Amino acid sequence: MPRTSKTPLPTRRSLLRTLAGGTVLGALAGCGVPAAYVASGDRSATDLSARDRRLAWANWPLYIDTDDKDPGRRPTLEAFEKRTGIAVDYVEEINDNDEFFGKISPALMNHQRTGRDLIVISDWMCARFVRLGWVQEMDRARQPHVTRHLDPLLRSPAFDPGRRFTVPWQSGITGVAYNRRKLGREIRHTKDLWASDLKGRVTLLSGLDEAFALLMQSNGVDVTRWTADDFHRVCDQVERLVHGGHIRRFTGNDYTKDLVSGDVLACQAYSGDVIQLQADNPDIHFVVPEEGAELWSDSLMIPNLAGHKANAERLIDYYYRPEVAATLAAWVNYVCPVPAARDVLAASGDEDTAALAGNPLIFPDTTLRRRLAIARDITSTERLEFAKRWNRIVGL
Repeated sequence: MPRTSKTPLPTRRSLLRTLAGGTVLGALAGCGVPAAYVASGDRSATDLSARDRRLAWANWPLYIDTDDKDPGRRPTLEAFEKRTGIAVDYVEEINDNDEFFGKISPALMNHQRTGRDLIVISDWMCARFVRLGWVQEMDRARQPHVTRHLDPLLRSPAFDPGRRFTVPWQSGITGVAYNRRKLGREIRHTKDLWASDLKGRVTLLSGLDEAFALLMQSNGVDVTRWTADDFHRVCDQVERLVHGGHIRRFTGNDYTKDLVSGDVLACQAYSGDVIQLQADNPDIHFVVPEEGAELWSDSLMIPNLAGHKANAERLIDYYYRPEVAATLAAWVNYVCPVPAARDVLAASGDEDTAALAGNPLIFPDTTLRRRLAIARDITSTERLEFAKRWNRIVGL
């Protein structure tokens, strides 16, 4: 999923990789059960945590706090190592969900170790791992802070009821960003993007999994239970907008460049990116449409045969301590999955840090929370058909 825009990142990879992944897994499927599926009894390995005080953690770039004077230092992670005596091999190797899937799927489908005890990927990709049985159920007895502090909005997504296999690292909102001064009016609904004065000045996200939910919500669809008809209705609408020249282009995370330059006046956007953009340009606004927006997460998972499961569970729980979650939220500026961290930030002696506690894009208030929903994921049987149609529209 998206990273903070503190430094530019390459555009999101083509969904052709998703399509290819769906084809491969489809070819492996037998009579309803994929050949790649791993039964629950075959997922764990001997846990070395008690005598081998370490773990390997794969994450995205720019997704953890760093020291302002020394970007190579990660204060919260160093504090965990000092507190527990557990050494963490932290690697920023995830730049794209599909790319990372291709990197570790051969080991997982062949019942081999991945070399990683903890990974962070987006929930729609987590859903694929959970369906395939490629991740281990966590022991909540080792995670009292997760049990106590995990945001109720995030506790039970359709792909992982009760969050048995996944724990949100950070969350975000897919909504609408626009330049209020240049546009000269407010935007309150997704359908406002289709106004005539925005023709050729609008972008949408190119990723199927990133784009579809917000567009469905504009049609009044409950995205927790959307149907194939809902999907094709959105595609029909977007096709007409493309043919009419209304949509300037489809983008990855590079939509921020178009918005800052003024080439685009409004676009589909991620909440955390816009918080960063507002620091330099207060005219850029982020809107959670009145009809609703998608709440998503990048989540922590422990892959099969991980050799340091207990250590990984302990690290996950550490980041659910409100004071640690507050430090992380102040740095990444996405939706914090630990609402109790808000009070920690509010009590900060630093004015700018304390102000973050009142930012609804980091800690959604009651009104905003009513408009957020976690979309059900695209199933493996749907993906091939849907990706083909979406890719044709987007031009991939």
